[in-house]
Amino acid sequence: MSGSKLLVFSNAVTGRDAEFNDWYDTKHLADVTAVPGVTGGARYEIAATDIPGQPSPAHRYLAVYELDGEPETVLAEFFRRARAGEIPLDETLDLTTVAMTVWRSR
Repeated sequence: MSGSKLLVFSNAVTGRDAEFNDWYDTKHLADVTAVPGVTGGARYEIAATDIPGQPSPAHRYLAVYELDGEPETVLAEFFRRARAGEIPLDETLDLTTVAMTVWRSR
């Protein structure tokens, strides 16, 4: 489905944010955008953590990837590459907090 977005919420391992951001910005973002069907990506850091009436956010970082292909096909290739070590995950990524969702425009 053209125009979908993959949202990846994540955190760094406690005390390793600088290393995490360096790895994500210099290596991981390029690895993910090299997957066929991923046309671009951008990273964000949470700007407000204390919004009245809202629970504390579970994630500090967000990556938004643009998809130009069927999400199932793109994700299958992403996970294949990750399992094969072609998209290595860094030890500074807190894997227990990662959450991924695919969204499409209405």
